[in-house]
Amino acid sequence: MKKTLKHLLAMMGLALSLLALPAWALSLDEAKDQGLVGEQVNGYLGIVVDSPDSALRSLVADINRQRKEAYQDSAKSAGVELRIIELRIGQRLQQKAAPGHYIQSQGGSWQRK
Repeated sequence: MKKTLKHLLAMMGLALSLLALPAWALSLDEAKDQGLVGEQVNGYLGIVVDSPDSALRSLVADINRQRKEAYQDSAKSAGVELRIIELRIGQRLQQKAAPGHYIQSQGGSWQRK
């Protein structure tokens, strides 16, 4: 009984700590405002800083995974290659980037908008 109660309390503590993670995690807007990430020409998010921490790498990977899924759905619906959708959305995202945010040039370098 005591082991079950201790296990249950430990699991509840873990669940509560996981719920609190988003409050500590860096958001996409914060990462862009801080100049840590920027919009690439291919429609995906890129890391601007030289030494990203694991939280930033994880944020970028998660966002890019979600974007790729959405791009694949759009390409399938439109009957075009994925690359076409990626480039079109990349252009739109760069156009919509706020002043001061980073965008990637065709040559691959980062520049502030």
